[in-house]
Amino acid sequence: MNSAAGDIAAAFVNARRNWKTLPEYPGERPSDLRSAYVIQDAALADWNRPIGGWKVGKINPPMSDELGANRLVGPVFADTIQREGQDSAQFPIFAGGFAAIEAEFMLRLAPQEGPLPATREAAMDWVDEVRIGLEVASSPYAAINVDGPCVTVSDHGNNAGLLLGACVDRTEWGRLDDIAVSLEIDGREVGRASTATMLDGPFGAAAFLLRNLSDRGITPEAGWWVSSGAITGVHEISPGQRAIARFAGVGQTEAVMQAG
Repeated sequence: MNSAAGDIAAAFVNARRNWKTLPEYPGERPSDLRSAYVIQDAALADWNRPIGGWKVGKINPPMSDELGANRLVGPVFADTIQREGQDSAQFPIFAGGFAAIEAEFMLRLAPQEGPLPATREAAMDWVDEVRIGLEVASSPYAAINVDGPCVTVSDHGNNAGLLLGACVDRTEWGRLDDIAVSLEIDGREVGRASTATMLDGPFGAAAFLLRNLSDRGITPEAGWWVSSGAITGVHEISPGQRAIARFAGVGQTEAVMQAG
């Protein structure tokens, strides 16, 4: 790791630890995914905060062709993962930074012996639970999405927490693409879709994550959650707003944002 990468990582860790915004990117922006993951790994080493899972996001063309990958990953810290209860979950976000909400399927890893899964069908054997949920994406750097995937990767993948909702019965795992999903913010629907629009779907996202971790020398742990990708899109959200994700035939889950 070079000192510049370490300095960028330290700036993001300090901002996240203290809920401070960054008016500009803290250094030279990474131009490739290898450099971006060096910064992410440096931040993980610097903070030494327990990981409870990983988020997986999509990289759209033409950037996916330029970067050689159609997805990216980032850590989800264990203390930012909540389970749905009687009251609405509350998540802190960076007021003045970037914040968005995403409806997603959450997959719990159960690593197996042998080669990594190469297909989404094979990845099902590496998962022991699927839940509906919400990913809270937030960064102290407001332009994180505007600056592109490498910048997103460099700041913890732009993750700030997960909400775990109802379980999806294992008999339904093969038809996740058939489940209609909608997302509302303050009572207004902002997106509706299904995982049929998501590359090779949630289990394909899990397979991608496992390969990514292997390439970085990170051993997957049983119980880690995989936030498998935005189904209805990435929708910006502000403190005080409430988001509700509805998964047809499964249930719904909701969360309120608050200033960090």
